[in-house]
Order: sequence, then C-alpha cells, then structure tokens
Amino acid sequence: MSKKNKEENEVVEEEVLTAENETTTEEAIADIDPIEELKSNLEKEKDRNLRLFAEFENFKKRTSKERIELFSTASEGVMISLLPVLDDFDRALLEIEKSDAVGHLEGIVLINNKLRENLKAKGLQVVETNKGDVFNADIHEAITQIPAPSKDLKGKLIDIVEKGYSLGDKIIRFPKVVIGQ
Repeated sequence: MSKKNKEENEVVEEEVLTAENETTTEEAIADIDPIEELKSNLEKEKDRNLRLFAEFENFKKRTSKERIELFSTASEGVMISLLPVLDDFDRALLEIEKSDAVGHLEGIVLINNKLRENLKAKGLQVVETNKGDVFNADIHEAITQIPAPSKDLKGKLIDIVEKGYSLGDKIIRFPKVVIGQ
C-alpha cells in the first residue's frame, strides 16, 4: 500500500471509531429509562407545586390577619381625635358640679353618657389607673416625678393628669401620670 492509501485508511478508521463512539453515547443516553426520567420530572413538579401551595396559604393567612387588624383599628384616627372632647366633658362636668346649675348638669351628663356609650360600643375603653398603683412603663406615661409623700408611695402613681384610652387591645393614648420618687 502506498503512503497515501495508508493515511486514507487511518482517516477512515478514525471516522468509523468516532461514529461508533457517537453511537455508543447515543445508546447510553437512550439507555436512561424514559419512565425514570418522567418520574424524576414529576417529583420536581410536585415539589414545586407543594411549595407554591404553601406559599399561597401563608399569603392568605397573612392578608386575613392584616385585614382583621385593619378593621379593628380602622376607627383609631377618629377615636384619637375625639379624646380631647372627652377630656373637655370631664372638665365641664367638674365645673358644673361646683356651680348651682343643676339643669345644665343633667343635660351635659346625658350627652356625655351617650357619647361614651357609643364609643365604648366601638371598642374604646378607659385604661384603668388609680392613685397608688405601681408605675408600669408599658401602660403609663410619666410626665414628672415628685418626692413621695410617704415611703410606701415611692415608684407608685401620685396623680393622674390625663386618662388613657385603648381601642381593642391597643393603647391609643397612655395615661399621663405623676409618680413618687
């Protein structure tokens, strides 16, 4: 054989070997069971679907909780704006009780009671604070400290300057108090 023929034979043999390797690779790929491949894809999709469902459920719970909170405190702005009116009623009642205007007192008491009952029906409540209670920074706002008249009043409420109010479970105005030092 000539040198040229030898080279051509070698090239042909390499092409045949390359073709056989490609066929073997294709057969190896074909050897992967299509059912196993489908099962694998199905598991991936199930997992993805399950995660998406869980995420959606969390979204629903979060939005329903936010909606409930919104409804419970939707009137908070109105309630806060009415608190000075309630304070003025308290001051007016104190002053009218000092005078002899009994007729005026009855009318103002009726209006006051009606307003307070309507606000109470909407969830507004007075934060209960009494003189002598222990100061609690979570529910009281200390505006000043004065020397305690007695040792047992140290750290306790000496005077309540302004009432506190809550709307549902949320305090919308903390009671302003004077505490003993």
